[in-house]
Amino acid sequence: MARFGLVLWDSILSFMWVWASALVKLFVYGYLELGHRPEAEILKISLGVLYMFFFAWLGEVTRGGSYNPLTVLSYAFSGNLDRFLFTALGRIPAQVIGSIVGVRLIKAIFPEIGQGPRLSVDIHRGALTEGLLTFMVVMVSMGLKKKDPKSFFMKTWISSIAKITLHILGSDLTGGIMNPASAFGWACARGDHITLEHLFVYWLAPMQATLLGVWAFRLFTEPRKSKVQQGEEYKVKSE
Repeated sequence: MARFGLVLWDSILSFMWVWASALVKLFVYGYLELGHRPEAEILKISLGVLYMFFFAWLGEVTRGGSYNPLTVLSYAFSGNLDRFLFTALGRIPAQVIGSIVGVRLIKAIFPEIGQGPRLSVDIHRGALTEGLLTFMVVMVSMGLKKKDPKSFFMKTWISSIAKITLHILGSDLTGGIMNPASAFGWACARGDHITLEHLFVYWLAPMQATLLGVWAFRLFTEPRKSKVQQGEEYKVKSE
């Protein structure tokens, strides 16, 4: 029952996430008509930090609910096979469905919202960009969780600033989305969700970067066993 609730919350949060980012753009560029002036970017970043805090709080309230497949996948890679299968077959599909429904509803109510993030470079540079951005996000997120897992405000503040900075760096190339479910929702609305370009840049590259990030983090943070400890473990196993 707890797992069903988590899957349901993943779908709801994914739906809410695509709405949140779209409503911020509508408010800044549509309602306020600020265009691309500096104050528009400052306001968009400020609102982005606010709703990231809101979603982080929802994640705490729902005991692990998430809108991003890469977030749940990074912890699934660190767990056992049962957790990995539950994430791959339950949580990620729920996030994708929530994003698809969210984007379709947005476009039905606000047709002027646009087409969402799109790739503006070749497929190889796009994959490299999304991969590097995802790798950095995974490293930051796991580092914050390991260093001070109980400090909600500081952890969320640093994570939000890091994600927004990386998003800005990649926005002109791939949209800096770092969220396969959200990217799939917009691509599905455009009709290019099964192209090699989309699958390679927004799914394969970020997932490989997530796996690499988890491996690199564990390699550099977990204490290495001395030769004496390894020898003692070998003796215990042989006995």
